Amino acid sequence: MKRVYLDNAATTPLDPNVIAEMTNVMQNFYGNPSAIHALGREVRTLVEKARKTVSGLLNASPSEIFFTSGGTEADNTAIRCGISAYGIKHAITSKIEHHAVEQTLEKQLKDGIIDKLSFVNIDEKGNVDYAHLEDLLQNNERSFVSLMHANNELGTLTDMEKVGDICEKYNAIYHADTVQTMGHYTHDVRKLKAHFIVCAAHKLHGPKGVGFLFVNSNIKIPPMIYGGAQERNMRGGTENVYGIVGLAKALEIAYAEMEEHQNYIQGLKDYLKEQLITEIPGIAFNGETEADKSLYTVLNVSFPEMDMADMLLFNLDINGICASGGSACSSGSNIGSHVLNGIKADPNRPSVRFSFSKYTTKEDLDYVLEKVKMVVKQNALA
Repeated sequence: MKRVYLDNAATTPLDPNVIAEMTNVMQNFYGNPSAIHALGREVRTLVEKARKTVSGLLNASPSEIFFTSGGTEADNTAIRCGISAYGIKHAITSKIEHHAVEQTLEKQLKDGIIDKLSFVNIDEKGNVDYAHLEDLLQNNERSFVSLMHANNELGTLTDMEKVGDICEKYNAIYHADTVQTMGHYTHDVRKLKAHFIVCAAHKLHGPKGVGFLFVNSNIKIPPMIYGGAQERNMRGGTENVYGIVGLAKALEIAYAEMEEHQNYIQGLKDYLKEQLITEIPGIAFNGETEADKSLYTVLNVSFPEMDMADMLLFNLDINGICASGGSACSSGSNIGSHVLNGIKADPNRPSVRFSFSKYTTKEDLDYVLEKVKMVVKQNALA
């Protein structure tokens, strides 16, 4: 059976050049980077070279890059340690953030570390209401703002420079969850005015289990993980060396090929969108879909009401199509997608997130269109 992978927002296949780079490290560089002998120093050099590569691409200083186990740890560190370091009592986020942000902030509120958690208004496509954000910041206390660059389910983009300017105006600490956009757009940290941005390597054809946190040099935070002097006393534990090397290689490739891949993948997204509109009556889309407002790797499709709607993903899967999705909550027993609930999506319409990569082909999409049409026809309401 033909298999088509359209779940790249969940994880991406490793780039062969990343595999080669990591394999070389696994086979030839086994010293502990904290050791002072020659083998240890060799490996330490690899880690610091990777840090320099990442910082150079972001226009950051190497001292602002801290390697982590991935995006979730990076988000947790930024939120928990940023709030703790500055005694923040008021945090601002949205109802459609990733659980790594949403649940971490809710725990801060539950534990009494912050006194107030505010939610900025968003519209039916997931756009942030910047005027409301400014209203929420108009108080005498310093606030912590956490807003993602692109929503992982919808693809809707938030203007990071605009949020950064607003946060600067009110002396707020700004954390941007950039997991979905790292390696897909340039991030010049000197222009963005963010105090924290994050990365998970497996979202950009790098390895799982490794990421980084950028911490702007104008703020200082304590470690979240204790037990060693690694990462300049900021994260205890022996470094995931081949993961770190793989991350740097993946990001380097992503930046080198970015414009080419943006144009290619945007073309695929536009093609699938246009064909769905042509072939399936009543089709709609969740979130923004225009190129300047939406992450080009994600298309969230809202299908017409159908029989056995909850089996849509399963039916796609048995036809060889790997995608993800969900629906808005229609009852208390059905939690549904908190993102679709957050934009008040129609709970009777099943949704599928198709997400693309540089390895996706037009032939893949033609196969998907054929099978989607078949499944929709088979389950059409009488």
